[in-house]
Amino acid sequence: MARILPREPTTVQAVSVISGTAIFFFIGLWALVGGPSTGVKMLDSILVDNHYKYFVPLLVPWTAYFVIANWVGWQYYRNS
Repeated sequence: MARILPREPTTVQAVSVISGTAIFFFIGLWALVGGPSTGVKMLDSILVDNHYKYFVPLLVPWTAYFVIANWVGWQYYRNS
């Protein structure tokens, strides 16, 4: 059976996934925080709101903090 993908991801694949993710994130962040009104009712309501506008971008550091704090707590529990 022929392999379609290589066993390990190539550098081009890794760079394209990371750059695509970064581009998508920054375009979405610009659309929610500083972009003009779009005409889509749901997106415009998020754009004028001051609470949910910052909710999605702040999920990234808060989630990272939560994961790291839980991991450290679990390590203390296992090694005590």
